Amino acid sequence: MKYYLLSVMQPQGEPPAPEVLEEITRRLDVLHADLREAGAWVFAGGLHGPETATVVRAEAGDVLVTDGPYTESKEYLGGICLIKAPDLDAALEWGRRATLATTLPIEVRPFMGEA
Repeated sequence: MKYYLLSVMQPQGEPPAPEVLEEITRRLDVLHADLREAGAWVFAGGLHGPETATVVRAEAGDVLVTDGPYTESKEYLGGICLIKAPDLDAALEWGRRATLATTLPIEVRPFMGEA
């Protein structure tokens, strides 16, 4: 069984209206319950916006700590879901369901090696 990361690509800008966000949350709860029932659930969670990030990087043999995102972009990682799936086709099916639940692009990426 391979592990796949479903990344929620969140656009910059204002968050959805509360009633829209409530419906998205309801659909995600259903998706997460289905993942658990199928034995594919490992972990899922949303992330705060990139303005809350702290970046730690090596620079000239030292470590530099800075506030904020590493890069400016039109979209950012808004949440993740780590799943178990037998193959890419199965992972893409979960990704398809995730994009319908969130209305956002979902990147599906396999982990390197075996878990």
